[in-house]
Amino acid sequence: MQREHWKSRLGFMWSAIGSAVGLGSIWRFPYLVGENGGAVFVMLFIVFLASVSMPVLISELIIGRKSQLNPDGAYGALGKGPFWRGVGKMTVVTGFLVSTFYSVISGWTLGYLIEAVMGKLIHFRSAGQSLGYFQTLSGSAWWALGCQLGFLVLSCWILYVGVQKGIEKWNMLLMPFLFVILALLVTYGLTLRGAGDGLKFLFSPDWSIVTPKTVLMALGQAFFGFSLGQGTMVTYGSYLSKKENVPGICAPIAFSIVLVSLLAGVAVFTIVFSTGVSPESGPNLMFQTLPLVFSQIPGGYLLSILFFLLIFLAGLTSQISAMEPVIAYFIDRWEWRRHQAVILCGVASFLVGIPSALAFGVLDGVTLFGANIFGIVSFVAVNILVPLGGLGAVILVGWKWGLKDAFAHLKEGAGRMFVDFPMMQPCLGFSIKYFVPVVILIILLNILGII
Repeated sequence: MQREHWKSRLGFMWSAIGSAVGLGSIWRFPYLVGENGGAVFVMLFIVFLASVSMPVLISELIIGRKSQLNPDGAYGALGKGPFWRGVGKMTVVTGFLVSTFYSVISGWTLGYLIEAVMGKLIHFRSAGQSLGYFQTLSGSAWWALGCQLGFLVLSCWILYVGVQKGIEKWNMLLMPFLFVILALLVTYGLTLRGAGDGLKFLFSPDWSIVTPKTVLMALGQAFFGFSLGQGTMVTYGSYLSKKENVPGICAPIAFSIVLVSLLAGVAVFTIVFSTGVSPESGPNLMFQTLPLVFSQIPGGYLLSILFFLLIFLAGLTSQISAMEPVIAYFIDRWEWRRHQAVILCGVASFLVGIPSALAFGVLDGVTLFGANIFGIVSFVAVNILVPLGGLGAVILVGWKWGLKDAFAHLKEGAGRMFVDFPMMQPCLGFSIKYFVPVVILIILLNILGII
């Protein structure tokens, strides 16, 4: 079966940006900034994005491009052994697990978009009211499962038509639209009273409040912000031809992630500070705090629609990237047709995600170590399996495949980049082989409570 490839470099770049620019950039980034001191967190995030995320991204892309296979086949081909094939399978499973709980929270964004259109998010007078409304909706089995199913149907529809006509075409359409919406929200936020306080919070660092937690949270956000460790970038890399300049296309991807994260921060904090709401609202910022804000500012109805449309689109582009490694696995390994693989993946993602969707309602009492089912699945996938997947990629490239052979492949399509920037190879090689593995181990030890 002939393997699909990206139709254009621009199409790949928009697809990779769409994968990375998800709820992590638009929802998680602002509330982490709010919880970890504002501008200090932003500066650390950018440093770690360049020093940690970029080497892992490049590693995963060249693993896929060299092998032209899904993660299972790619790791097996380069690692030449059952252990490495097992690592590849782990990343495929990770992507699938991410798709099961990600579809739940992204389904909420679809549900809240509908609520916003119906004008139900602009009548709150207290934080208790907005909190109660969220708890009522998320606790309803019909609402949670209906939103999850609707979101997955839309995701599968895009995946069903293929790489070029589905993933690439729709990312090239949706991602520019996402940037336009974000720009409108930023423009509106800058006109509000208190916007200056929001900008100061975001861009004026106070190093006196830096703690080890601040550093580790910024490190974790930079790593997770690229959709790394879950097979996505290996799979997307397998659709690249050898004529593409991998380091050259990674730079604009990283820049876009920083830009979207900062613009989301500007939009959120200028709006939040205009009403005097605390920026340290944590994960509640999107579904509980902002609806209260929309109820208090001029144009709240249109603003609520634009905001939830923004995060819905971000969730959609990330969801299809989480599902694609599983689909590619069935196509490569079992020679299934794409249509069969997409349908199976969509149905399985919905069924396995049902307990997570019901974790805030009928299954609320089912807990382990104080976390509900949604929290358990998301913790294992994002905090354990994703770092392990990233660690596997850099160890494969730096130690098993070997930097000499890896760089020989990386230079294909790179033109004179490594000649014009002679320090790129030694710096990137050191990062892949030594620096990044140590950093990922620190992330894992911190998550596990060891440090």
